[in-house]
Amino acid sequence: MRTFVAELHIHTVLSACAEIEMIPPLIVQEALEAGVDCIAITDHNASGNVAAVQEAAEGTGLTVLPGMELQTREEVHVLCLFDTLAQIEAWQSIVDARLPDRENEPEIFGDQLIVTAEGDFLRREARLLATSVDISFDEAVGRVRESGGLAIPAHVDRKVDSLIANLGFVPPGLEVEALSISSLITPDEARERFPQIARFPLIQSGDAHRLDEIVGANVFVVERPSIDELRMALQGRKGRSVRIRGKDR
Repeated sequence: MRTFVAELHIHTVLSACAEIEMIPPLIVQEALEAGVDCIAITDHNASGNVAAVQEAAEGTGLTVLPGMELQTREEVHVLCLFDTLAQIEAWQSIVDARLPDRENEPEIFGDQLIVTAEGDFLRREARLLATSVDISFDEAVGRVRESGGLAIPAHVDRKVDSLIANLGFVPPGLEVEALSISSLITPDEARERFPQIARFPLIQSGDAHRLDEIVGANVFVVERPSIDELRMALQGRKGRSVRIRGKDR
């Protein structure tokens, strides 16, 4: 077993709300300097910069997991994490088919940029990404899991775009491996404030829109940073484990 520090919620310049500094080489450099071993690229409803970040990380020892921060029909944000580009591309096809056909307005929402591994401009994403996809929360969780991925409700402690804020509760039969909390709250504070999350393992994410938000709060003890290994760690199986900055899961 090895110890891996992970940050599983990072945006690139494909997310209109991200800073222009969030390009592949700088993301990789910042992660390495912060002692992070594994990151997930999770742009809003999009995955167009995942391959570029993976290319930028080649030879560095940094693992880059393909991902997306999906906004469901209920405006709940869900981290959708996978092992391979083929998996995220298949999921992207489903999302694209149910993304509203609305053009982005950069002067209002900001630019949505697809770039190279070096961070050079390739093209703009024309469709508005910062919106809800016509996929329910339940369907999203089910389909990601069926595809071999991890579906983790994002920043559940936030007052907007979160499971608790938007649904009003954690569904009793919810089957996810973990919930994610923001960097603004500790696991103990989160469990005290939201008792209904007590049965779930927690991860903590920087939801990085700027380079200095790539901090890597999650420490996984696994054989390698793969989805199956992370799942076993979240479940506490076969000697795998996860903790948040020295706190038990």
